This record gives sequence, C-alpha cells and structure tokens, in this order.
Amino acid sequence: MLRLQLSVVALVMAGVLAGCASTEEDKTAAWSPNKLYAEAKDELAAGAYDRAIPLFEKLEGRAAGTPLAQQAQLEKAYAQWKANQQPEAMATLDRFMKLHPASPAYDYALYLKGLVNFNDNLGLLSFLSRQDLSERDQKAAKESFEAFKELVAKYPDSKYAPDSRVRMAYIVNSLAQYEVHVARFYYSRGAYVAAINRAQSAIAEYRDVPALEEALGILMRSYDALGMAKLASDTRRVLEKSYPQSAWLGGTGSGPGATQKPWWKLW
Repeated sequence: MLRLQLSVVALVMAGVLAGCASTEEDKTAAWSPNKLYAEAKDELAAGAYDRAIPLFEKLEGRAAGTPLAQQAQLEKAYAQWKANQQPEAMATLDRFMKLHPASPAYDYALYLKGLVNFNDNLGLLSFLSRQDLSERDQKAAKESFEAFKELVAKYPDSKYAPDSRVRMAYIVNSLAQYEVHVARFYYSRGAYVAAINRAQSAIAEYRDVPALEEALGILMRSYDALGMAKLASDTRRVLEKSYPQSAWLGGTGSGPGATQKPWWKLW
C-alpha cells in the first residue's frame, strides 16, 4: 500500500515538473535570427521595451559574430534607455564600443551614450517639473558632453554631429548656470567669499554663455558687501563693457535669489 502511495506521489510530482517545463519552454527556439529581429523590432516600435529587450538579447547570442548581432546590441541599448534603464543602457553601449571599435555604427553608439545621460539629467521635457536644470547633479551632464564631444571630434561629418553640437552648447550653458546657482545660494545667505569663489569659477571656465552676466553681478555685489571697493569697481567695468544693458548695473533689476525665467525656457 505504501509503495502504491509513493508511486502516485511520484507521478503527481512528475506531472507538475513536466507542466512547469512546458510553461517555461522558449517559444522563440525555432525562430531564425531574421524572424527574431523582426519580432523584437515590432515590440520596440510598439513601445513594449520590456518584451523587446530579451528578444534582442537572444538575437545577440544566436547571431554572434555577425553584423546583426551588433545591431541587436545597439537596439537593446536603445530599448533600455527608453525603458528608463540608464545603467543597463550604458553598460550595453560600453560593451559594444569595447568589442567593436571599428564598427560603422560607432558614431551612433556615442550619440546614444550622450543621449542616455542627457535625458537622465538634462531632459528637454523637464520643464514639466518646473525644476531648473542647473540645480541638478552635473556628473551625468559632463559624461553626456564627453560622449558628444568624442563623436564630433572623430566623426565631424556624421549625421549625428549637428545635433550633438547643439546639445554640447546646451550642456555647457547648464554647467555654467549650475555654478551661478551655487554662487547665488551663497550670496543670499551672506557667504560672500564662497559666492565670489563660485562666480569666479564660472567666469574662468566658461565663455560666451548667458549665465556669465549674473556671475559678474554676484561677484560685483559680493565684493561690495565685503567692502572691497576697488575689486567691485573693476568688476562693474567688466560688466558694463560685456553687458551694457544689464539690470545688475542699475541695482534695481533682478538679483541673487530673485525668481527668474531660466535662459533655456522658451515657453
């Protein structure tokens, strides 16, 4: 009787295991690389990034050593980026660039690498949150800039180069504005020496960006607050020459801590 019971249990367990195995069966096992790619692209186009990513991963393995495998890597990185998986997208792109330094799609890999960080910290739609881009962590912004810079330097005629140059200018402006944001913070709290240091940093590191007008204004007023009349006067002359219509010169315009529309907001 005991043997019979054990046999029944064994059969039940075998049935359960068989059922699990059948549910985990890879339905793509018999698909050709081209079919796998087509299905992955369809999922990508539909915005189903969570389903597209594993399909591209399968394609990488099945088409290993072919241009299609390289394409799958790039498509996977794009899907990861769109799925807000920035670290995974960066890892995929770094792996692609390490394995395929001579790839004709290397410029696109650099462009996508720049976009991943650009979107993460400098997204053009961030106006919806009403947060000044200059108030965010700048690490990703600098990494984004370096990717675009490498693209423009190595592939000046790439179709991605013009947009990369525009984004580089945008990032530089944001980085300069970040320094001014910190200087404004210090000035508003009476930490004039710290405000001077940050304003000077912006002036020394950046050229021809809108934020420099405010940097000079903060610098001038900080010197004045510390009783450093000569330095305040010298800074005023620079401000008058560079921005003759600046509201900072009249003393009644916008100042540190004032609510201003950021330079990059066009609406």
